[in-house]
Amino acid sequence: MSVSTPPNGVSPSSPSPSDDEHHVTELLRAWGAGDEDASEALARIVYAELRRQARRALRREGDGHTLQPTALVHEAWLRLDGQHDARWESRTQFFAVAAQMMRRVLVDHARTRRALKRGAAAEQITLGAIDAATPEAALDVVDLLALDDALGRLAALDPRKARLVELRYFAGLSIPEAAAALGISEATVGREWAVARMWLQRELGEA
Repeated sequence: MSVSTPPNGVSPSSPSPSDDEHHVTELLRAWGAGDEDASEALARIVYAELRRQARRALRREGDGHTLQPTALVHEAWLRLDGQHDARWESRTQFFAVAAQMMRRVLVDHARTRRALKRGAAAEQITLGAIDAATPEAALDVVDLLALDDALGRLAALDPRKARLVELRYFAGLSIPEAAAALGISEATVGREWAVARMWLQRELGEA
């Protein structure tokens, strides 16, 4: 399955006049209602963006990781297809949920590998690459399962900050994209992202 690259290099998940947000939203709602034709049409539109998310997430995985972007997308899509009670509202909401599904796939994969290879080293992921433009890399390399556990604790304290980390890491969303997905300002995202990173640095450093 292939999707043509949008003009001017605009990300499919970025708000822009060329995006047919209404059309995608209608397809999402029809898909949620069980319309198979809508599922096929939606897949053609979003597949390229899902692969972009998958590549970004897997790029931060250690060298020993065996998942490929296509496999990650397919597994995440199957889980998305199982969200029968989801109330799809927008394209950005869909990609936010997709990020959540990719997180679950990666975590399940890491747990399975650890169970099969007892005593194997923890799977390492790179969070510092999210802010590659900044010289510091406070969360360069962490254990994926430790990160998942830490995000669970963060969600209990501040669900939005945990969601933000999920969007930034597992979906690779930019600050503007994450702001659109969460319905808050870019300035707020910037502040909360900085706080969330410091919290995770402390939690993972003590793990």
